[in-house]
Amino acid sequence: MGNSYAGQLRTTRFEEVLHNSIEASLRSNTVVPRPVFSQLYLETEQPLAHDGRTENDDEDDEDGSESNSPPIPYQMKPPPEGCCTTDGFCQAGRDLRLSSLASDPLDVPPGFMLVGVKPPSLPETLLVCAVDRRFLPDERGHNALLGFSGNCMGCGEKGFRYFTEFSNHINLKLSTQPKKQKHLKYHLYRNNQGMLVKGAPICWRGHDGRMRQMGSSLSEGHVTSDEQPANMALTHPSHTPGTYTGSHVDPIGLPQTADVPHSLTNGNHAVPAVTQPPLSQSGPGRPSAAVCPAGLHANAGPPKKRHKGWSPESSANSLPESTMKTPPSSAALSTLPVSSVITNGARSETAAPLSSSQGSLTPLSPPGLSVTIPDQLLHTCRLQPVIFKGHGPLPQLTGNVSEVLVSSLLQSCYLSSQTLPRVYQHYGPSPIQPLSTEMQILLTVYYLVQLGTDQVPLIEDLEQIFMRSWRESHLSEIRQYQQPQTPASQGRHYGIETPSILPGLPHHLSLPPQSQQPLTPSQLPWLAQLAASSCGESVVVLGEQIRSLAQGIQQTFSRLMEGRLESTNYVVIIVTAPGQETQSCVVVTGNHQCRALAESMYSPNEGLKEINHQLSTGVAQELIHYCDSLGQDGDLDSLLDSATVDSNEPSPLSSSQESTEEKSVKTTHSPKDTLSPKDSHTQCSKDSPSPKERASSPKDTCSEYSVEWREVRPIQLAVARKLLSHVCAIADSSTQNLDLGSFDRVSFLILVPPSEVTFQQTVLHLWSSGVLRELGGLDQDCVSQREAERYVVKMDQSAQAQIDSLIQEAHSNSYTLYILVHDHAHWDINSASCSSSDSGLGLVDPLLNSRQVRDAPNILILHVTSFPFALQTQYTRISPYNEIHWPSSFSNDVDLYHERTRYFGVSELLESTRSGSSLPLMRYDSSFESMASALEERFPKLHSAVIRTTVLINHYCVALMAASGRIGGSHNLHKHTSVETLEIVQSLLTAAQQCPAHHGHMVLLRIPSQALAAWAHRRLSRVRRQLGLEESFEIILGNPNQALNIGQSFTDQIKTWLKIQDADWVPRTYLELEALPCILILSGAEPLGESLPRSLKYCDLRVISCSYLQRTTLEQELGLAAYLVRAESRPPHNPGPGSDLLESDAEKLSSTDNEEEEGQENGDSPLSSSQQLQSCPDSGASDPFPAQSTTSPSTQKGTMDTIPSPSQSQTQLQPQPPSQIFPYPQPASHHQTQPYSQTQPISQLQPQPHIQSQNQPISQTNSQPPQHQSFSQIQIPHPQPQPLPPAQSRRQHSKSTSSGSLSPRASSPHLSCSWARGVSRPPSVLLPRALYDIITASDSSGLPRCTSFLPHMSVAWASSFRPLLSKMMTCTEQSLYYRQWTVPRSYHMDSSNRTEGRSDNFHPRRLLLSGPPQVGKTGAYLHFLGILSRMLIRLMEVDIYDEEDINYSDQVEGVQYHPPNTPWPNPDIMKAMPFDYTIHDPKYDDISSIYNPGYKPSAEGNHVRQEDVYLRRRTSRIKLSKYAAYNTYHHCEQCHQYLGFNPRYQMYESTLHAFTFTHLLLGEEIQLYFIIPKSKEHYFSFSQQGGQLESMRLPLTSDWSPDCIKSPIFTPTTGRHEHGLFNLYHAMDGASHLHILVVKEYEMAVYKKYWPNHIMLVLPTVFNGAGIGAAHFLIKELSYHNLELERSRRLEGGGPASDVWPFIILADDSCVMWNAVDLDARNGPVEHAVSLKQILQHMEACPDLAHYGLCGIRKWSSRGFTGNKQREPFSRGHLHDFLLLNVDRSQNVQYDQNRFTCHDMDFTLRLHSAGLLVCRFNSFSVMKKQIAIGGYRTFIIKTKMTDVPTSVGPSQYICAPDSKHLFLATPAQLLLEKYLQHTSQKLFPLSTRNYTHPVLSVDCFLNLGPEVTVCFVSSRPHSVNISTTGLLFSGLLLCFADSFVTPGFLKKFTFLKGATLCVISADRSSLRQTVGRLELEEEWRFRLSDEFQTANAKEDRPLFFLTGKHI
Repeated sequence: MGNSYAGQLRTTRFEEVLHNSIEASLRSNTVVPRPVFSQLYLETEQPLAHDGRTENDDEDDEDGSESNSPPIPYQMKPPPEGCCTTDGFCQAGRDLRLSSLASDPLDVPPGFMLVGVKPPSLPETLLVCAVDRRFLPDERGHNALLGFSGNCMGCGEKGFRYFTEFSNHINLKLSTQPKKQKHLKYHLYRNNQGMLVKGAPICWRGHDGRMRQMGSSLSEGHVTSDEQPANMALTHPSHTPGTYTGSHVDPIGLPQTADVPHSLTNGNHAVPAVTQPPLSQSGPGRPSAAVCPAGLHANAGPPKKRHKGWSPESSANSLPESTMKTPPSSAALSTLPVSSVITNGARSETAAPLSSSQGSLTPLSPPGLSVTIPDQLLHTCRLQPVIFKGHGPLPQLTGNVSEVLVSSLLQSCYLSSQTLPRVYQHYGPSPIQPLSTEMQILLTVYYLVQLGTDQVPLIEDLEQIFMRSWRESHLSEIRQYQQPQTPASQGRHYGIETPSILPGLPHHLSLPPQSQQPLTPSQLPWLAQLAASSCGESVVVLGEQIRSLAQGIQQTFSRLMEGRLESTNYVVIIVTAPGQETQSCVVVTGNHQCRALAESMYSPNEGLKEINHQLSTGVAQELIHYCDSLGQDGDLDSLLDSATVDSNEPSPLSSSQESTEEKSVKTTHSPKDTLSPKDSHTQCSKDSPSPKERASSPKDTCSEYSVEWREVRPIQLAVARKLLSHVCAIADSSTQNLDLGSFDRVSFLILVPPSEVTFQQTVLHLWSSGVLRELGGLDQDCVSQREAERYVVKMDQSAQAQIDSLIQEAHSNSYTLYILVHDHAHWDINSASCSSSDSGLGLVDPLLNSRQVRDAPNILILHVTSFPFALQTQYTRISPYNEIHWPSSFSNDVDLYHERTRYFGVSELLESTRSGSSLPLMRYDSSFESMASALEERFPKLHSAVIRTTVLINHYCVALMAASGRIGGSHNLHKHTSVETLEIVQSLLTAAQQCPAHHGHMVLLRIPSQALAAWAHRRLSRVRRQLGLEESFEIILGNPNQALNIGQSFTDQIKTWLKIQDADWVPRTYLELEALPCILILSGAEPLGESLPRSLKYCDLRVISCSYLQRTTLEQELGLAAYLVRAESRPPHNPGPGSDLLESDAEKLSSTDNEEEEGQENGDSPLSSSQQLQSCPDSGASDPFPAQSTTSPSTQKGTMDTIPSPSQSQTQLQPQPPSQIFPYPQPASHHQTQPYSQTQPISQLQPQPHIQSQNQPISQTNSQPPQHQSFSQIQIPHPQPQPLPPAQSRRQHSKSTSSGSLSPRASSPHLSCSWARGVSRPPSVLLPRALYDIITASDSSGLPRCTSFLPHMSVAWASSFRPLLSKMMTCTEQSLYYRQWTVPRSYHMDSSNRTEGRSDNFHPRRLLLSGPPQVGKTGAYLHFLGILSRMLIRLMEVDIYDEEDINYSDQVEGVQYHPPNTPWPNPDIMKAMPFDYTIHDPKYDDISSIYNPGYKPSAEGNHVRQEDVYLRRRTSRIKLSKYAAYNTYHHCEQCHQYLGFNPRYQMYESTLHAFTFTHLLLGEEIQLYFIIPKSKEHYFSFSQQGGQLESMRLPLTSDWSPDCIKSPIFTPTTGRHEHGLFNLYHAMDGASHLHILVVKEYEMAVYKKYWPNHIMLVLPTVFNGAGIGAAHFLIKELSYHNLELERSRRLEGGGPASDVWPFIILADDSCVMWNAVDLDARNGPVEHAVSLKQILQHMEACPDLAHYGLCGIRKWSSRGFTGNKQREPFSRGHLHDFLLLNVDRSQNVQYDQNRFTCHDMDFTLRLHSAGLLVCRFNSFSVMKKQIAIGGYRTFIIKTKMTDVPTSVGPSQYICAPDSKHLFLATPAQLLLEKYLQHTSQKLFPLSTRNYTHPVLSVDCFLNLGPEVTVCFVSSRPHSVNISTTGLLFSGLLLCFADSFVTPGFLKKFTFLKGATLCVISADRSSLRQTVGRLELEEEWRFRLSDEFQTANAKEDRPLFFLTGKHI
């Protein structure tokens, strides 16, 4: 804040004075603002108010029509003959008066609004008309189209296109040119009674009703144009040169207001007020116009000085003035936060009526009063005063007007704080009043009083004070209004701040709440002077004797000329005359403040132009000469000429530089010495040389240097996955905006700002990331970087062609997904329509927002930026759900991602300033600041950037001379530079000398003006040359438009370090300058995303502009210093005061392992995918240099801290084979509790050989970057460093130049390289004092002050009543905050993104990735491209079961039944074929084999498989064909209608129908439910009366249609609502078909949700726990019942009954594709994908199909056909998975409803034994997808006691009846089946592995486990059974034996002695009956203990079984 008291008063005297003033005012019954006083006191934390510069966009609009220039005479056309001319009526004679039409229903067309017109002849009347809202302004007076379109509400005539014509029609009778701005006065709206009433005045930029005649004097003030003094002949206010009277069209300047209701969120600021254009940041530099008053700039002609309001040039509170920059004419209004609320859809715009005290805003300057500006004002006072308009009209200025600036910023602030938020007007007359004029003036005085002498006022601060004062004075009322409408904004209520005492204020200043009475005008001057008296002469109040503003201003000028205001910064003029409204203005007379405010009126571009102008015209020469003179020490040039550069004497660096070739030979290499092109950028490995080598060439190699190629860091991987999941979420949403399933590859284009270095850097990251290889485009090994350049585009004029070609390509390749990555996305967000061709901006808008890109379904846009705020406005195109924020890698100090690095960014830099005892990493240079400000006073006309840059470069030159030692010692050069600069230069020069390989570090000098940067480069290069230091360090000019250019010798040096063989290689990115000692002068208005190497040590930002206070601008500059440091080290907190001088300070971060960077930074190594490197400078420390190391040992804190040591397990030194490389070094040994004083050279700590154990985190002092060190180079002998004697550890601050020399082991290379020491610390940042104060201050929410600034110059605040950002907000909440409270200005590309009638305009395929600068976003998005590509390939593939058929015997029968090409089977031949009982399906290789007389099992038998083995069955990954079935994740255009997105039906519209039928086996009547979507009702017939479901319609056998499948398809399913393959649209190739999902009752809702357009058959409740047998049973029986119903329906209709189609299809829910065999292929039979439609139509067309009971197809296997199937097209045997069932023929054979397993084999065996034909079509096959979720096999066996599945062994599935046993909550049948499967070898011991003696199973097939063979026989008469003569059975299984099983039947079979019998029944009595009925006791022996039951409780109906032995 400019003084060390941070806003506290400095003298007790002031406190007394204020105290007395309060008492006095209380006694006088008037108000002293209560909390006002508190606010006066802006504490350091004051949040900044917003940047509200109003921009006025209306140049020339009013044209002085309301000013005092004479009106233009205007002659109206005479009205047509015979028409009505009565006032208040239209020419058709209809009444238009509001009073008459108030209650009439009026027809207002859509898009029109009712407006009140004020006729001059009837001043009290309003006429009603309808006007197209596009031609009306929004609440801030912006965005009205030029022109007019209106309708007459009297006669109804429509389509008036000109206001002139319309005004004639409604009989306005004007004497001046008709202007809509003048006569369309009010919005009209219906009140609660439905009456039409007058609403808010229409906000015609400052011409609105409330501000009566504001026009001219607003525009009057811009009297200055710095750049063209000549034009300024301002004789009359209305002709301000283009400045302020802008017309409506300023393309850039209109802040748009949101028409979004901002509701008041808890008071803080949240009122829906229209935005006040941003206050804070718009400093001088918005892109032109951006902030300037609206019309002011930009395109108004030659650049004029913008009168933007206050802007800080230095100082914590500087208000960027321009925040309100309102140009005169509109000034006032455009910034009024007129709140906009949407009422009934129409935007009603009301501006709150201003309180009466405010009428004085009227800007008509009283005639005759003018002020003459004295001649020579600038020359005499050396400053250009700034006049802030306040209340009342400013008098006209005449005379030397170019020497005074006028700003309406303050006036706009007054207006906006008097515009009550509309929320308070809804309730009728409100007790809430805006701040009075007097109170505003008094608060302004209080604010100015407490500003420091070097602080510039910030309008935001003042506005904040007004807001808080107003809130506190109306606290109770505000609370009352808040109740009803306070949406908690973003999920948190922002509480109203209502501390009764504001923080930091003396208690006696806060008044008791009720003490408020109005402050009277007569008290105001007195109170104001009282307040000002406390600050000496800094603020002067002229009030008591002043009768007019003109008099006050004249008096101020006189005092200025007389020199009486030298110590005064502000003159406040107050005019209070009885009966008149109070008037005021503020004249700024402080030198520093005037300069800062004047400069902040330039837009950034204009500022740069002005600087160029001053340099090119030589104006700056005098300053340069002045700076060169060093007083008694001579001048710079003569001293340089005397520099003792002797040609024989080697320059300090060259001596050790002898031969780079030798060096490269001696440096140890990583295992590959010869680098393949791919490695040409890979680094010197970091192996330390073995001791011998080290000895032989100690000075040529640096063992520390390493540029490591890095893998993607874990956090980047996490972010890439987050991006991928967002893309998948878009694809999965029901909006159908992205059909990922339809893309088979990814292509991309990366758009970068037009900086050559950024372009090359992105290419480098891309090239080295491997993404190109992954996308299949190129072979990485032979690809050159040039290839990668095709994928990166610089956004300059040439970009259009590349984007156009991409759009065309996207159009023609609809199966490729194109990703447009817009990197550094905040850089160009200008709207194309508002950008001028020379600005280079506005290119992104037409490319990314064009209709072709927006509508292309295969283009996805990813914006990537560190500063997303400008893309988060009310009109944003990016959905909040599509934002991805970089996660924090640490939470409560827990490393969430196991990163080896920790990010060090802006917040950590700020933290370092608060630590207190150490030299912070971020600081300002006070001696530089004082020199610069002295020169600013001396050269008032020069731009401060020119002055500051000249001083700074001069300091560098002097420091170079002093540090080089070439200037004779008699000159005391140190006093002509600053300590900071000298330290930087000494550190730069000495670093390279200390390292044998001459590694050094980078100094970044940021000079935004390219002209100044070029001058600085020339100047420094000349000094370097004259001092003979050309070989010592490089000076690089970083110009965004040019490629990087460095000297050949330095290029050779880098090539040596990086071991690059390519002769033509040159560095193209700053990253490749790793370890090069250099000064990089980075120019350009803003950094464009260039990453800096790890060797960056100083970030010198001392000359960046302080005028543009937007959050983005500030954070972008500070982001240059962002870096990744080792996670173990902490940011420097207390390195002790001396730390600056010492290289290895205690807390300086020493992390070397920057994952991200390390690779990156290395020079050219292809940057690791994590692109942005951050540099890690040390905490300000320079390499120690002699002059300054004065720290005493005692100050050193923290040196004894122990290093965090890795866990013990890791630190064991493990001998490893030499080839093994250690992944990352770790501290030598765990027991080093020895204080590694971080400040001490590493060589003292560690024995020379430097042991490293396996993952050693380098200790904080250990400055070596991680090395790949092979084991052979590590010496085992010293397992542990020797503890240092304490004395030694304290010596480190000695003055020697090399920290290594402090210890006897100084020769150790570990210390000699200062690059290696510095590389583990963030850089030091030097800032201008003004910015430092602002950045380090925090606002009342505890956040750094800069976060509350306007986020970006192209947005504006939506309201001054917004809350502050809160410290607790997450990134997402911050985004929501900006989305609610900012609106884009008119030149922002999103400003047009508001279409009528749409609530959101989010682009569905647009994502935003935001993360702090240099954190690795490039690496993350490149990795995302790679994994997206992999995923698309994976999405097109599916895992298919691929197993060979089992149980084929070796002897193949030679009989060929059908010729291979036979299309259909012949029933007679099929009957002749033997039935193949053997099971061949590989999924059943763990079940009992079925006895088949012709089959001989192979010797080894089947191998036993585990129960869950089906999860591990063999699969193949197959690409989906175009005929695949899909699950719910597939969306494509064609499927829309199929899935229920049918325009004719409401989605999800379906009805539930009950259907009852009886079946003998079920006992009672069963009720089923069908869910039938409306679109499928035609498949069913309903009764005529009640609409009851009667039957499902079936076709006739004779029907045939090429696009129709006759058989209904039933798919039983459970647990697979998402994963079941029920989308058969593509499989059926579009054919119409009836598909019914059969679901369990409890799953009905979820299936219906996912498949709204599918018919569902819901099983009865009793089947909820049943298995697949029940589902198939019910489907089959229901189908037969339906067949009979259909036959009777046909009979009633007179048709043939027998002709109804009797087939149904039973399909598994995992059938994904179908194939057919092509026998005619040249290479033998080939399978190819076909549609399911083709297969079904072929089967349905089979001429004899009715003869077959069941048909099916083969299961696919990649091994083709096994056995005889190859030649036989049809076979008889078991069928699975996909069945065509004849329900008519199979009527008497039912599925077993109780079965859970093997039900299909059981059914096929019974069907065959019943004599029905079973046929398998071998020419077709079905592929089954592996679905690991759900399905009928996933029954879990658990106990009744707990729901948790417990491991229960099969032996526990049964128990003795009546015993106490653990009961299971599992169906009895399932327990029985599982028991038999797992324990049958105990039950049937004779049967185990005994194929020739099977177990006889009567009438059913049960799985007895793979060891047992079962022989199936049917007891039914006439059934077909195998011949059992001669067979001896080893057991008998009777399961629910029915009456067909008789004792006689059983006597036909013979059993081995000791064979086992097992009889199964439903209860004990039926068990006994069966034994008796079948006379079993004759041949079998039973024991009482042989009776068992399943382990079920009685209520669960256990099954019982009895075992016996054959006698």
